[in-house]
Amino acid sequence: MFQSLSEKLESAFKNIKGQGRITDLNIANTVKDIRRALVDADVNYKIAKEFTDKVKDKAIGTKVLLAVNPGQQMVKIVQDELTDLMGGTASDFNISGSPAIILIAGLQGSGKTTFSGKLANYLKTQKGKSPLLVAGDIYRPAAIDQLEVLGSQIGVDVYSERENNDAVSIAKNAIAAAKSKNKNVVIIDTAGRLAVDEVMMTEVANIKSALNPQEILFVVDSMTGQDAVNTAAAFNERLDFSGVVLTKLDGDTRGGAALSIKYTVNKPIKFSSSGEKIDTLDVFHPDRMAQRILGMGDIVSLVEKAQQQFDEAEAAKLEKKIRKNQFDFEDFKTQLQQIKKMGNLKDLMGMIPGVGKQIKDLDINDDAFKGIEAMINSMTMEERRNPDIINPSRKNRIAKGSGKDIAELNQFIKQFEQMKNMMKMMNKMPMGRMPGMGMMGKRP
Repeated sequence: MFQSLSEKLESAFKNIKGQGRITDLNIANTVKDIRRALVDADVNYKIAKEFTDKVKDKAIGTKVLLAVNPGQQMVKIVQDELTDLMGGTASDFNISGSPAIILIAGLQGSGKTTFSGKLANYLKTQKGKSPLLVAGDIYRPAAIDQLEVLGSQIGVDVYSERENNDAVSIAKNAIAAAKSKNKNVVIIDTAGRLAVDEVMMTEVANIKSALNPQEILFVVDSMTGQDAVNTAAAFNERLDFSGVVLTKLDGDTRGGAALSIKYTVNKPIKFSSSGEKIDTLDVFHPDRMAQRILGMGDIVSLVEKAQQQFDEAEAAKLEKKIRKNQFDFEDFKTQLQQIKKMGNLKDLMGMIPGVGKQIKDLDINDDAFKGIEAMINSMTMEERRNPDIINPSRKNRIAKGSGKDIAELNQFIKQFEQMKNMMKMMNKMPMGRMPGMGMMGKRP
């Protein structure tokens, strides 16, 4: 996520790192490199210039605080300005109403339909709502099919009228259906085009005036950079939408859309989405995104994701097992499955401060645990729960069944034992809570 921009900003800060104080000269050099990094990230030059002027004004004459070097202080100034540029704080999302109506708009290919499914899943699992998805794209037959597939995956009803070519009447009928089924949120997926045109704009505007939705979300493909910002401006002129959604943040994203869109249309970014998995949707926090862009990680979001997956009662049970040194392969497999549910593995690791830079060139995909799971799955339940009984003949069977050789299996068992010992030691510490492997489920 924003890897190229992060690297260029880090390079810019080298001008000032190691300096005894902030001077006009090292400020000027740093600011110039920051501006170049932003323009390379497809941020509009006017925005980049205004941003760096603010950074320069704040930095000039700044006294270096005790225990803080000039480089760190410059990073803090840039972090604050990036946060402000992207909206300052997370924006509220209005789901009041009986039902609350959410209208989804954007160009074809921006990820509207996928986002609609992700939003329904988010509202159902995180907010306790009963959503109804509405197939309002009357031009692309596959859109209805796609929405129905997504709906079946998450257990959410989809309203469609395949023979009706009037998007406004479909939307009105969907509201009536939602009321009759006691659905308290209606998410309307609308048609898109390859470019802004009058037919699409009129249709979405007509749906808006007919339904008066609580939220109108404009979905942006973040890989399109400055083009996305220009499209957003055109849509906003007609729709006056309430917020922006950034999709495909896991792609080769330069960052221009994320950094420019709030400034251009003066509307908050409300959600960010990455990948095709249905649960990869996040509330957009400008301060956390600024931290990630500057290579500081995002430990708060990581813990929040963990808390969503880890059950408190299960975590307490697991802690007891660890204290008694009873943590087994079955427990380990459960933990792996929960980690996988949290999202893309490389993205998760990038949230840990200092780790993102270390793994930027590594190819870490979601199949990273496949070999480990294969070895555990090749064990009997008795072997998983009592690792000590795994003798050489059992190892031969497990290795063969998992498609691994004995050396790989032995290494895995050795690493598992080392991890068990480390976890036991950490749980003996007076402050007492292990920060990972199930303990993230503990809420303060």
